[in-house]
Amino acid sequence: MRRNEPLIDRLPEFTAFGDHGCDLHPSCLSCPLPRCRYDDPGWIQREERDQRDTEILRARIAESLPVAHLAARFGVSTRTVHRVIKRGEVDTRVLAAS
Repeated sequence: MRRNEPLIDRLPEFTAFGDHGCDLHPSCLSCPLPRCRYDDPGWIQREERDQRDTEILRARIAESLPVAHLAARFGVSTRTVHRVIKRGEVDTRVLAAS
């Protein structure tokens, strides 16, 4: 193949790939994340939600705050706090890991 062929028919070795990273890390090749955000776009939201839920449970246990205060502190609805508490009662490993 020649270098002046149309881009559609070029071999990968004649293409310049830029390592521009993402909004979480500036370089894909040195990224510390276990998974690429573009391979599974929902996993980052799941991780953030799980971390938030753990913090809600810790605050509920440590400070004995009512649901309305927890909802205001974490910027979620009272229904979300109730769901987190219910899941925390069922899933005791969240509390054991803290």
